[in-house]
Amino acid sequence: MRFLLALSLTCAAFTQPRARDLGIPFDGTPGPLNAITDIKGIEVGHATIFRGDNVRTGVTAVVPRGRASSDAVFAGWFSLNGNGEMTGTTWIEESGFLEGPVMITNTHSVGVVRDAVLEYQVKKATPGMQPWGLPVVAETWDGYLNEINGFHVKPQHAFDALDAARPGKVAEGSVGGGTGMVCHEFKGGIGTASRVFTTMPYTVGVLVQCNYGLRPQLRIAGVPVGREVTEGRTRKDEQGSIIIVIATDAPLLPHQLKRLARRASMGLARNGSTSGNGSGDIFVAFSTANPDAAKPSDARELKMLPNEQMSPLFTATIEAVEEAIINALVAGRTMTGYQNHTVVGMPHDKVVEVLRKYNRIK
Repeated sequence: MRFLLALSLTCAAFTQPRARDLGIPFDGTPGPLNAITDIKGIEVGHATIFRGDNVRTGVTAVVPRGRASSDAVFAGWFSLNGNGEMTGTTWIEESGFLEGPVMITNTHSVGVVRDAVLEYQVKKATPGMQPWGLPVVAETWDGYLNEINGFHVKPQHAFDALDAARPGKVAEGSVGGGTGMVCHEFKGGIGTASRVFTTMPYTVGVLVQCNYGLRPQLRIAGVPVGREVTEGRTRKDEQGSIIIVIATDAPLLPHQLKRLARRASMGLARNGSTSGNGSGDIFVAFSTANPDAAKPSDARELKMLPNEQMSPLFTATIEAVEEAIINALVAGRTMTGYQNHTVVGMPHDKVVEVLRKYNRIK
């Protein structure tokens, strides 16, 4: 029954409108899917736990080179505000590599998901795989809609998210780790977007789990939508978090990927975030270029994009982060959960009306 319900929610997430379907204007050119999976090799999977009146949670997996590969990718990470967790980042900082998937869940399930990833990797071990691991698992707090202290995420849910990881379209909104999340006091969750270039053969893709912000802060396409659409407010103080995963096929080295990760802050700010004290805003960026760079023997020959050519990637990251968050909000639907708490989905018609009022949509 749990599987069937999760599957139905995921299928619904594929068919619902996205921000561009409402006519919301964004800068830049998206890839064919407008998703992180526009980058070849990347797979995304969700395990959604929606049970009874109180359980609204799950796990999301982002796999850089697909489940069949154990080849590490160059990576960098950045914490804009550290009231949150992303395990494995000290080794990313030290080594410059991301070795395995990025997993996202709720705050009190980081440990069980981390251990589950290790178990999964041991069971699926491929020749040449190193005998230890430091999985990357990130979180945002879903305790308003989910009985977070019920510890409903189990190892099998992490296994399910990894087994479900596929290329192609990415389900958004109340799926996977984003099931119980709230963003700008609307229903939040998972969102994704991408950018391609006319001047270089690369793509930047972003996936977010958004759970931050107050309503009056929200801006969409530069318009103060949150001040105009006031129904259903749930918070008085900034609380929550956002996890942002940035991927590219551009040949970047770890210090350059840290630079890319920092730019996520500016996409977040475009939508009105002030990264308050209660928010864990943690970002990781990786590149799928330079395969076999982590092989332990012999000198490796690498490609690197010059720093002077990185500005378009910075812009693309900012644009994709901005749109991915709004995609998550557009995908959100009104949800009632723990202790009969209700969070409203962002009303599409009212948002369009406000954007027209400010001459952002004709």
